Amino acid sequence: MKLLRVGTPGAERPALLDSEGVLRDLSGVVPDVDGALLADDVALGRVRAAAESGELPALDATGLRIGPPLARIGKIVCIGLNYHDHARETGAEPPAEPVVFFKAADTVVGPYDTVLVPRRSVKTDWEVELAVVIGRTARYLESAQDGLAHVAGYAVAHDVSEREFQIERGGTWDKGKNCETFNPLGPWLVTADEVADPQNLSLKLWVNGELKQDGTTAEQIFPVGEVVRYVSQFMTLYPGDVINTGTPAGVAMGEPEPKPYLRAGDVVELEIEGLGRQRQSFKDA
Repeated sequence: MKLLRVGTPGAERPALLDSEGVLRDLSGVVPDVDGALLADDVALGRVRAAAESGELPALDATGLRIGPPLARIGKIVCIGLNYHDHARETGAEPPAEPVVFFKAADTVVGPYDTVLVPRRSVKTDWEVELAVVIGRTARYLESAQDGLAHVAGYAVAHDVSEREFQIERGGTWDKGKNCETFNPLGPWLVTADEVADPQNLSLKLWVNGELKQDGTTAEQIFPVGEVVRYVSQFMTLYPGDVINTGTPAGVAMGEPEPKPYLRAGDVVELEIEGLGRQRQSFKDA
């Protein structure tokens, strides 16, 4: 299923995109798309039955905002340097273990919402990423297969990053990762049963119409199941938590000088095979 949320910020309602590409209203079936829904097999069964019935009301998509596909996100765990080609372009050694950092849940915005270039930013960068949404509580998992079994679905994430804040301002990466609007998510949460192989998905990103990133999740150093297993050794993952699994080569930081970091007026478009497409305009905060 392709689950999503539509409406004005803070007042989104649940919806789904049916097999014919028609937007359908789910608000009469479930209250929202969140961790509680993803952990409830009975509620998910109702959603599937409603989708298959063909009786869900159609929504007029004209002028309708698509919000983040997941409400009440608990935490966003991010994996850095998780693509062989991205590690090479940044001059970093491939990590022996996953590099883990966090983004706050309040960085999440809709897939077509405006992204703010932070004040005093000189190195705002783009990163298309596969987001993994947890559907079952995960702690001390024993195998990558167990990790995959705890995944409810997948989405497109844009891990916007300010490289000066991240790398040159001391401390951890958090200052460059948690600026307002720095995690557009969606348009859909695609349930795991519709993603045959998360290690065989193409990822693309364009800046002002120019293709910048053109990669595949086959380049991941630590595949999705292993990432979930690994993270569960250090923290408990709950339904509705999100893991951003890293970005392929092609970021501004990896280009020759002068590096084409993002500025107000730039437009970024990104997509992952089967998971939909995003588009954001950037403006100064």
